Amino acid sequence: MAPYTLTYFAVKGRCGALKIMLADKDQQLKENLVTFDEWMKGDLKASCVFGQLPKFEDGDLVLYQSNTMLRHLGRKHGAYGKNDCEASLIDMMNDGVEDLRLKYIKMIYQEYETGKEAFIKDLPNQLKPFEAVLAKNKSGFLVGDQISFADYNLFDLLLNFKVLCSTSLDSFSALKSYVDKIAARPKVKALLECDDFKKLPINGNGKQ
Repeated sequence: MAPYTLTYFAVKGRCGALKIMLADKDQQLKENLVTFDEWMKGDLKASCVFGQLPKFEDGDLVLYQSNTMLRHLGRKHGAYGKNDCEASLIDMMNDGVEDLRLKYIKMIYQEYETGKEAFIKDLPNQLKPFEAVLAKNKSGFLVGDQISFADYNLFDLLLNFKVLCSTSLDSFSALKSYVDKIAARPKVKALLECDDFKKLPINGNGKQ
């Protein structure tokens, strides 16, 4: 039996980073896929703490909120820095990733037709802080000299941006090498090339 169970829709959505992290850490994941019709029945929704998915199970521990899941796995699998100071910096960077992801989600679900062009135009301004951090750190990671859950999260979001606009990273040398470096990690590469992962839509409304 897989050590972890994920209940979610058949999309990458909020769980792309989690799946990439688990693959890189050579961890097994059992997936319970939920259809929209099943979700609309309301029973599962009513059982969720905040009325939303994903739901993550680690033995008897049940978690909601995707960033909580990443932090939990970061603590368990050595992806939360080497000390408290690094952990706090990783939290800070992950919060920055979340801020940017929320802007992306708003555009995808609420403003795709009217706001996509403006989002892409402003994307360089949004990416500059991450470029600066990577350029300064020089390790190839956001914090310290080893990969963290925030790196998996940023990597997943940057992959989305490359689908949204293929040239989105062209003027960011540190971010481009960062994406290439993480994508080349053997277990990450295997996941990204896996048909089951590739066929998943990025977002629930089909827009990307």
